[in-house]
Amino acid sequence: MIKRISLVIGALATVSLVACQSIEHGNGQKASASLDSRSGSNAKGTVNFVWQGHDVLVSGNFSGLKPNAEQGFHVHEKGDCTAPDATSAGGHFNPDTKSHGMPGSGSNHAGDMPNIKSDANGNASYSAKLSGFAVNNGPNGILGRSVVVHRDPDDYKSQPAGNSGPRIACGLIK
Repeated sequence: MIKRISLVIGALATVSLVACQSIEHGNGQKASASLDSRSGSNAKGTVNFVWQGHDVLVSGNFSGLKPNAEQGFHVHEKGDCTAPDATSAGGHFNPDTKSHGMPGSGSNHAGDMPNIKSDANGNASYSAKLSGFAVNNGPNGILGRSVVVHRDPDDYKSQPAGNSGPRIACGLIK
């Protein structure tokens, strides 16, 4: 009887530890955003964020982009897309106060992501595995922030935002 109780207590402790780790590290957490046109553009899209281990898989589909071009793409600090030019979204999400740079370089904003590349019809599918942020409400979390598409490509070096031009689409991450 005592052995059985000990096994049950041990099993419950293991389940509790795994559950706490899953919550803390965001395992299985998902978020999405529906982007609406801004700055007089026709750009629109949907973006999904899925926590996978220590990384976030970002995928999306876009339309109304400049054909055969690259557009900057970032998570911004505020979840506010109400301004006609999306400036209400604030700057790039940067909880660690790093310089703007190439995603995955270790010296970049958490919200810096690879450019979107459109086809001849101005449509794009997007997929990137990124780190530096989480799919939660914590200090490095993106829930309640915004995701923004810019008119021009991000050069990954100009400060503070990669010289990516006006904000042409914006959506709240929820």
